[in-house]
Amino acid sequence: MENRIRKVRQELQELNLDGVIINNPSNRFYLSGFTGSAGTVMVTEQSAMLITDFRYTEQANNQAPHLEVVEHDLKKMDTLQELISREKLKKIGFEEDFETFSTVEKQLKEKIPSVEWVPTQNLVEKFRVFKSPEELKALQKAVDLADQALEHICGFIKPGMKEKEVSLELEFFLRKNGARGSSFDIIVASGPRGSLPHGIASDKEIKAGELVVIDMGARLDGYASDVTRTFAIGKAGEKEREIYDTVLKAQLEAIEGIKPGISGQDADKFSRDVISAKGYGDNFGHGLGHGIGIDVHESPRLSPISDSNLEEGMVFTVEPGIYLPGWGGVRIEDIVVMEANGVRSLTGAPKEFKII
Repeated sequence: MENRIRKVRQELQELNLDGVIINNPSNRFYLSGFTGSAGTVMVTEQSAMLITDFRYTEQANNQAPHLEVVEHDLKKMDTLQELISREKLKKIGFEEDFETFSTVEKQLKEKIPSVEWVPTQNLVEKFRVFKSPEELKALQKAVDLADQALEHICGFIKPGMKEKEVSLELEFFLRKNGARGSSFDIIVASGPRGSLPHGIASDKEIKAGELVVIDMGARLDGYASDVTRTFAIGKAGEKEREIYDTVLKAQLEAIEGIKPGISGQDADKFSRDVISAKGYGDNFGHGLGHGIGIDVHESPRLSPISDSNLEEGMVFTVEPGIYLPGWGGVRIEDIVVMEANGVRSLTGAPKEFKII
């Protein structure tokens, strides 16, 4: 944590700022380890503080021992102003992509006019792109739990069940085994609903002969996982196998081809070329993947319009798919980490075509 604070201080020097306030919960957690729902991290050249209220003071002291914990009363801005005066700050950054116009104008600028408030972009996020060994361990735990949940659900699904029943069982399994919950609303999309890339579980009954797309992840120790597998229920025809094999080949070729320094655009092309060659290019309508860590969707991006360069230490998903309206869809998704010679998959769930 202290190394992360040092990096922020280096950014302050480069931006000619006396300090910065961090309210984005994910960035706040990254710098402090604090998991409470209310708090502000303020970093200056000499100090690093976590400002929170009575409800969280004890928790903050336990989770963020490297920061000065400051308890504010009902008027948080008064406490912030006192700290700014104490530190003799004149030029302070705020997170432009997180703070609302109303917050900046009516709280910061209006109530503390003695300070020059400067918008910043990606001041913390740029560091979060590269995962430390400790973060990789946390991510692996979250991925392992998602893998276990998928294994469990394969023995649970039966024809006639509603998609929501499957989703609830996955949520229960994750929580029972230590997760704070699922990383996002669990996707269970069967039969024709499989053509919806974000087909949140519904009241539809799962029928024999259908494919079912399950996209889920665990939130564990502050980090999120995200894995997708597509299964056949009871039986499968030639078209189901053909499309599944195409998506699997597209994913495997991307995983094999992605190397340090490649652009997100070129990484996407590995899978897109395979799918297009089979005539389904128009049915792969999203990017190949996205970064993941504290948030489910982070930088970098892998897509036809991505300008990200993929570098060692980055963690991202590889998730090609084919979606046919009225028929269904297939998606296969792993989380990978970029290493010196290419990517290594953190996801261990089997990928061979499976009939449940």
